Amino acid sequence: MMVIILVYLFILGMVLGSFYNVVASRLPKNESIISPGSHCENCNHKLTWYELIPVFSYIFQGGKCSKCKIKLSILYPLSELVTGILFVLSYVIFGASYQMLMSLVVVSVVVITVISDFKYMVILDEPIIIGSIMISILLFFDGGLVYLGNSMFHGIVLLVIMVLIKLFGDKLFKRESLGWGDVKLSFLAGLLLGVRLGAVYIFLSSVIALPYAIYITCRKKDNVVPFGPFLAISMLIIYWNSSFVFKILGYLLGV
Repeated sequence: MMVIILVYLFILGMVLGSFYNVVASRLPKNESIISPGSHCENCNHKLTWYELIPVFSYIFQGGKCSKCKIKLSILYPLSELVTGILFVLSYVIFGASYQMLMSLVVVSVVVITVISDFKYMVILDEPIIIGSIMISILLFFDGGLVYLGNSMFHGIVLLVIMVLIKLFGDKLFKRESLGWGDVKLSFLAGLLLGVRLGAVYIFLSSVIALPYAIYITCRKKDNVVPFGPFLAISMLIIYWNSSFVFKILGYLLGV
């Protein structure tokens, strides 16, 4: 039975991963995610059903458009595969629970945020809003109204903390240090993690982003580093390992 569930989640994740790629690629350009249908961005060839099979279509077509033969981005199958794997890991970690459903929501927000921020330097409002609403509903059913209210409070507190960090950073560096999308994403992180784990989320995202920032600086390219993907990845890592992180915090703080 467990194998069937894992296979189903993997397939669902790959299918949704394909959709998330569309969302992350079209919304920053103010394009509809419904019309036109999936097509080659070079020759506008409308993709048939067998060209839309996650991962496998890319492999069978040799990574090229079947019409104009232009090379397709590896990002498409990669995002599908990663989403499928992350959906499976959500079940492996949490089992059939509200936490697993929340993990699926977080994975979805993470995938869209990583793609849109790396490609267009934009963190979309829609995934954050929808993700926050869905997680709020799950929190209510999991712990009741008081539990939800407490989580909302933590989300607001972390949002305010990120606003203060942004304002201080903008003043210090005389330029935009964080985007407002990073700030909005932190409300979702606070809602999900609480303030204490939220502080770790901010710290860990900075640690994860550091090697990439150094790489960009050494390459002497535009030194603007999209911070959203690292915030999103940090949020997922900490949520998956919240019990372990709490133990570490308790040891360090002597609680």
